[in-house]
Amino acid sequence: MADSGFDFSPGAQIPLQGAGAQAVATNALASAAYRDSDVTEILKANSDWHKSEVKPGSSKLFKSDYFKPNFGEAFSRAVQERMLGGGRAALIQSFGTDPQTVVEHCLAATRLRRARDVKLTLVTVLCGVLFLPGFLLWVLAFRARDSFAKSKDKAFRSLGGLLLLVVGGLAVVFLIAMPLTGLIALYLRAAVVAPVIGWLLAKRIAEASAKDMRARWEGLLSGGGISAKIPEAAPKNPNETAREALRQGLEKLAAEQQSNSVFYAGAKGILGMGTRWGSWHLAEELVSADPAKEFHHFHSWDVVKAIHDQLKLLERGPLKTGGFTKPSVKHWIVSPVGEGADSVTRPTGEDVATFQVKPHEIQRICNHQQFSSGDRHYLGVQFVLWDGQLVITMLITVTVLYETLRIEVTGHALGPVHGLFLTKPAAETKTVKKAVRFWETRSITLPLVKANEVVRLALRAPLTWYPPLLEYLGGKMVLPEPFGLRHAWAAKPWGHRFMADDAMRAATPILRVVHSAAIQVLKDHGVDTSRFDSRSMALSGAVQEAAPKKADVYDA
Repeated sequence: MADSGFDFSPGAQIPLQGAGAQAVATNALASAAYRDSDVTEILKANSDWHKSEVKPGSSKLFKSDYFKPNFGEAFSRAVQERMLGGGRAALIQSFGTDPQTVVEHCLAATRLRRARDVKLTLVTVLCGVLFLPGFLLWVLAFRARDSFAKSKDKAFRSLGGLLLLVVGGLAVVFLIAMPLTGLIALYLRAAVVAPVIGWLLAKRIAEASAKDMRARWEGLLSGGGISAKIPEAAPKNPNETAREALRQGLEKLAAEQQSNSVFYAGAKGILGMGTRWGSWHLAEELVSADPAKEFHHFHSWDVVKAIHDQLKLLERGPLKTGGFTKPSVKHWIVSPVGEGADSVTRPTGEDVATFQVKPHEIQRICNHQQFSSGDRHYLGVQFVLWDGQLVITMLITVTVLYETLRIEVTGHALGPVHGLFLTKPAAETKTVKKAVRFWETRSITLPLVKANEVVRLALRAPLTWYPPLLEYLGGKMVLPEPFGLRHAWAAKPWGHRFMADDAMRAATPILRVVHSAAIQVLKDHGVDTSRFDSRSMALSGAVQEAAPKKADVYDA
């Protein structure tokens, strides 16, 4: 079983970039690992049902923004912990994306930051810890300046910069008019100067890292970028348990992404596939075509299998004018969960292997679990369009209760990744008045790495070896549950005209294929199909006026 810790992978693999058909959505999410904006930006991407949180640090003694993570740091840490952590809860499939690629970029970004932090730690120790009195003086000065800068009073905010200048002036006076002599005097002079030198070195290291991170961020959103390199996921010998655990974690993630079990969460729809926007039902009585004898008995699976075979041919149109791309036609086992459920549990047992419900169990559920408790079977045809930005899923279920055959077709649509993840890095600017023509303004570009950011990185660097301590001091990002990379930050497709058209246009031909295949099975088994034909024609006309509805929100 997949959940028993069994290693079902073929061995160490070379990480590959996301598939081309879903590169835009994958790269947009992966770019979050390299972002240097404020961590609270993630709150802009919250939807009605999936909300991320930013929790502040728990420490009362060392409560400071200098330990607060930025967007990329918090995102990388949260995604790695949630998707690779030991004993993690089940994940929701990320249709339209390659979650392994996103996680690999989070790992690569973390590795780059750790390499930067090693250099910053060395600078902090040599220029800060060894000259602690001066180091503390400068840190307190920066902290006081930031406190003044938070004031709503403009005059009061200017005092922060003035205070820093005063401290600098006093430091110069202290260097020139040192009241002490000997080694202690040399040490105190060095304690004043060394943190300044360390700050300059740290600034260069931080700027080089920021340029590299922004280049990767820009590259991913431009359609290229550097692939994620994670050598720590390829163990060189059996004793490298950490690397082996990481490799197995990535393989488990890839296997769960291919799972054929999904979860229906009430009005949220099927998690990972989006809300249900349309539903069409064909339900008629099973009557023999020959009154003198009964029709030949059949199972729901016989109808489903015929529909499956016909859906595989959707890409073959009668005209050479484009049409459907190759769809994914798959049998799904759907488990019900509450709309407010904060976790899900995948099916387990001897009928499940590597997160896949076995074919004989799928057939049993299709034929026998149509009423009362238990999982249900759905046949799905899925299109991943717009480079992964739109996922259209049409689900078909066939049930037979007493003498009534019911065929239900429902439409689900998962929209594009939230626009926040599609923003490219931009230099921060500030509008100021011109020196001579003071009635005019001009825009100036601010430094890539500000002074307080250098201080933040330098203070965090020695603590990055133990992330829980940093989370205690500075806070963390909390991901929405049940978590899946794609649906957590998906926008509605109906705001994009062509995406909405694609979703609604797919309904009519799929509905007709489903009905045609089902009616043919009925004819082959001697069932009178006249009522089914009439009902199918009525639905065929009604579906041409398809419009997105809240099909899972019942007016009751």
